[in-house]
Amino acid sequence: MISLNELSAEVVRRLTARAESLQVAVTRLANGAEVVDAGVEAPGSLEAGRLFAEVCMGGLGDVRLRMVQLDGLVLPGVEVAVSRPVLGCMAAQYAGWAVNVPAGGEGKKYFAMGSGPARALYRGEPLFEHIDYADSARLAVLTLEARRLPTAEVVAWVAGKCAVDAADVHLLVAPTASLVGSVQIAARVVETGLHKMHEVGFDINTVRSGFGTCPLAPVAADDLTAIGRTNDAVLYGSRAWYTVQTDDAAIERVIEQLPAAASRDYGVSFGELFKRYEGDFYKIDPLLFSPAELALTNVTSGRTFRAGHVDAAMVAETLLA
Repeated sequence: MISLNELSAEVVRRLTARAESLQVAVTRLANGAEVVDAGVEAPGSLEAGRLFAEVCMGGLGDVRLRMVQLDGLVLPGVEVAVSRPVLGCMAAQYAGWAVNVPAGGEGKKYFAMGSGPARALYRGEPLFEHIDYADSARLAVLTLEARRLPTAEVVAWVAGKCAVDAADVHLLVAPTASLVGSVQIAARVVETGLHKMHEVGFDINTVRSGFGTCPLAPVAADDLTAIGRTNDAVLYGSRAWYTVQTDDAAIERVIEQLPAAASRDYGVSFGELFKRYEGDFYKIDPLLFSPAELALTNVTSGRTFRAGHVDAAMVAETLLA
C-alpha cells in the first residue's frame, strides 16, 4: 500500500528546497517540527501554490497553471489531473479536519481547516468510514488554511492525533486571501465533484481518474472576501471530467444532482449567501459545493454523461469586481 504522507513529503522537500525563490519561509520549531509559511507573513507565489496543492493531494495529483476560457472570458487558472482520486482527493485533499486546539500557544486557542495526508493517519472524520485506506507512515504532512502560524502546542496536538513524533510533523500554512490560497482552493475542483458524488449516494470507489479546470480567484484584501471569490470560482467557473467503471443506470440516477446548479442556493454570489444566512456557513445548502459543469465517462459502456454549465457572467461579476 502506498503512503500518501511519504509521497507528499517528497513534494514538500521540492517546495522547501526552493523556499527563497518561491517566497515561502521555512521554520524548525524547538520540538523539531517543520512549519512552512506560504502566505501568512511570507508572500508566497503561484508556483508555491501549485506545489502546496499537490501536497494536499498526497502526491497523487498533477497541478498546472494555465489560462482558462469561459465563453469569451479568459482568466488565469489551474488544470488538475488526479490518479486514484478516492485516495488523493477524499483521503488527503478534502478539508475535513477542523484543527481546533484550545491551548494553541500564546494564551490563545488555534483554529484552522486541515487538509492533506495526515488525515489518513488520524482517520477521525466520518468520511473515513467509507474509505478503505489508512496510512502507516511515521511522519505526518498537513496543510492548514489559517491566518496564524501554528505553535509548538499545535504541533503536539497534531502529532498526538496522528501517533507520530512532533519532530516528524510537517505543517504548511496559507490563508484564504493569498496567492497560495487562491491556487490550492481552485485545485480542489476534482475533489469537490467527488465529494458531491459521495453526498448524493454514488459509489466513489468506481471513479478511476479525475480531471478538471478552474479559474483563479484574484487575491482579496481579507479572508472573508476571499472565501466568497474562491468559492464562486469553483461554483460558476469550474469544469470536471471523471472516468468511472460502473453501470449506466448508477450514473443516470445522480448526474443531474452533481453540478452546483442543482442546489437551492445556486444563482447568487457566495458573498451574498453569507449575508443572507447572517454569516452562518452551515446554513448554506451543503449540496451547493460542486463544480459548475461535470462529465462522467463510463468505461463499461463507453458512454459520457454531462450536466451543469459554467456561468461566465457570474464569474466576471464576482471575481473581477
